[in-house]
Formats: sequence, C-alpha cells, structure tokens
Amino acid sequence: MPTYNIHEAKTHFSKLIESVQQGEKVIISKAGKPVAILGPIKKDKVPRVRGLLKDQIHLGPEFDEPLPAEVLAAFEGNK
Repeated sequence: MPTYNIHEAKTHFSKLIESVQQGEKVIISKAGKPVAILGPIKKDKVPRVRGLLKDQIHLGPEFDEPLPAEVLAAFEGNK
C-alpha cells in the first residue's frame, strides 16, 4: 500500500481516488505516522430482494402480548 502524507494526499487527491476506484488502498500519514486508510467501499455481492420470505414467516397472535415475568426478569438482569 502506498503511503502519502497529508499535504501530498491533498495535492494528489484526484489521483488517489482513481487508484481507490481500481481497488487499491492508500495510507494517509501525519508526521510520518499512519492515521487513515483510503480504500474502496465494498459492494453487495448479491443485491437484496424485497419480499424474498413473504408468506414464509408468520407471527402468532401472541406476538404483541407482554413477556412472561421470568423472561422479562432475564432481560433486565434480574434472576
């Protein structure tokens, strides 16, 4: 990974962005110490499909009812 100080990164920002678009990562340093990595954003490999599980998941009528006391106590950290 190439390393650029902040001044170089500001001066050559457009070139750095082009490198990142090609999949390369770039280290930005301040006073010779790395402080940030400029890299590409991961794209979803498979696009999400809305409604994929439609009619496959069913919630019972008791879904909105209050939790039993022992379950509620466990969530609150009480035994």
